[in-house]
Amino acid sequence: MSKLQKMLLLSDSGYKDLKKAVFACTLSNLAMILPLGALMLFVTELVKPLMGGELSWTKMWVLFGAALVGTFLVCLCQRNDYEKTYVVSYTQCEQTRVTVAEHIRRLPMSVFNSKDLSELTTNVMGDVATSEHVMSHIIPQLIGNAISITAICVLLAIYDWRMALAIFITVPLAFGIIMLSRKIYGGVSKKHAAAKLAASERVQEYIEGIKVIRACNMDGERFGALESALREMMRLAMAMEVGTGIFVTGAQAVLQGGIGLTALVGATLLTGGTLGFVPLLMFLMLVVKIYSPVTTVLTLLPELFYFQIGLRRMSDLLSIEPMTGDEEQEPADFTVVCENASFAYGADAESAVSDLSLTIPAGSLTALVGPSGSGKSTVSRLIARFWDVDRGRITIGGVDVKTFDPEHLMSYMSFVFQDVVLFNDTILGNIRIGNMDATDEQVLAAAKTARCDDFVSRLPDGYNTMLGENGQTLSGGERQRLSIARALLKDAPIVLLDEATASLDPENEASIQEAISALIAGKTVLVIAHRLRTIAGADKIIVLDKGRIMEQGSHDELIANDGLYKKLWTLQHESLGWSVAGERK
Repeated sequence: MSKLQKMLLLSDSGYKDLKKAVFACTLSNLAMILPLGALMLFVTELVKPLMGGELSWTKMWVLFGAALVGTFLVCLCQRNDYEKTYVVSYTQCEQTRVTVAEHIRRLPMSVFNSKDLSELTTNVMGDVATSEHVMSHIIPQLIGNAISITAICVLLAIYDWRMALAIFITVPLAFGIIMLSRKIYGGVSKKHAAAKLAASERVQEYIEGIKVIRACNMDGERFGALESALREMMRLAMAMEVGTGIFVTGAQAVLQGGIGLTALVGATLLTGGTLGFVPLLMFLMLVVKIYSPVTTVLTLLPELFYFQIGLRRMSDLLSIEPMTGDEEQEPADFTVVCENASFAYGADAESAVSDLSLTIPAGSLTALVGPSGSGKSTVSRLIARFWDVDRGRITIGGVDVKTFDPEHLMSYMSFVFQDVVLFNDTILGNIRIGNMDATDEQVLAAAKTARCDDFVSRLPDGYNTMLGENGQTLSGGERQRLSIARALLKDAPIVLLDEATASLDPENEASIQEAISALIAGKTVLVIAHRLRTIAGADKIIVLDKGRIMEQGSHDELIANDGLYKKLWTLQHESLGWSVAGERK
């Protein structure tokens, strides 16, 4: 893989298409010489009578026709250039976006702890758009112009090396100025890219927290973090643009000095009798035409230097190793066992789980309870291999979950989370996520079992109603029922319920619990609950505190132990008598 291919994150076919785009751009540039050359010969023929020669009308018409043919060929080359450069680059970047999204989907959850959502969004959209712009507007033009300029330089040098040198001597000087500028404003470019990312994070934070901002009467000016981030981005953008503009303008001024130098050298050679008037005219016409692509290159180079920051950031993301494993691994049964499992959310973080050993028998219902921050949700996520344990191991049917391919492991599990994520799709489409191969009848059956009919029937388009972003128009209980329907449709042998009834009102709780009963029938079930009364009938209750097992057993056994479980049970019953009105008296 070449350095350019690696930098732009191109597939082999994408890299071949890029080379075709470079060739098409070079061909388009060289084709411009045809009508220009015909025009020069036409002018040469036209001034013959002034030089004492004889005008040939036949030759004039031939040259005029050649100019028309050349113009037509230029149009064909330009069209080919567009198709090979722009259309191909847009198609390639569509594939790159899918590749990046798929890569993100397979990354360990630890990556999402260290990266902000806006940064990942920038990777998928902004950085790939950068790659798209580089492929379509910069790389082909840079290389194509460099090749065509070199070819023209060689041809002119063969005709008259002195005039060719006068034309091209300013080109390396102009490029030298641009390369020098890279070192000077490179630091500002990196700071500007970081400021853009920081501003994006603040804007996202502002929009997501708009309810709190309005409730606390914080308008845009008072929200200091957002204002500061936007001002810093503006300051660095102005500094970068000024710096870039100074160097690009200086390089262009040096380059344009070549026109005057060409005229001076040409006039000297003309007066010395070593260069004719018509060749001098030809060189003067050429120098203006040649400098046009060179000016384009000088303008594009700073863009390429800046865009390398985004390309490097996306390359860093793709260099993160995704979770892998055996796609055909089959467990003997669905007993879940944690053996001295320990895990922390970072190298310097306190352990969320420490030397945890527990067994969830196949077909049983096991509940995890404990104070907030005791590690309950962490255990469920380790079982699902959202993270890998730091020490010890977790097995399903005797097989270490680390050896499972993450997607294959997910086929054995259904989740009902407290925070339900819904997509901007129909209700039918959101439930079908549980099993994309399910028929409409199967989806509707799962929805009916999850008691979704009650609220869906009130919606304007029923199950074909679009939910909007994250289903904000639905209540917490309605969203939870859709999540249960999704899990029912998946029908996996292991079910993980994380506060599945936390968002339900008393009126709907009984019917939802019936739906959950249908979901967990005959399955290996792990329930995480704060409402202890909802898990009093569990086969086994495991009480956690600070990532360690404090006690375990049935409800009656734990009440008799007079330990942490009984304390939590007592506190919850006492809290049932609390009221806001009572506190005010």
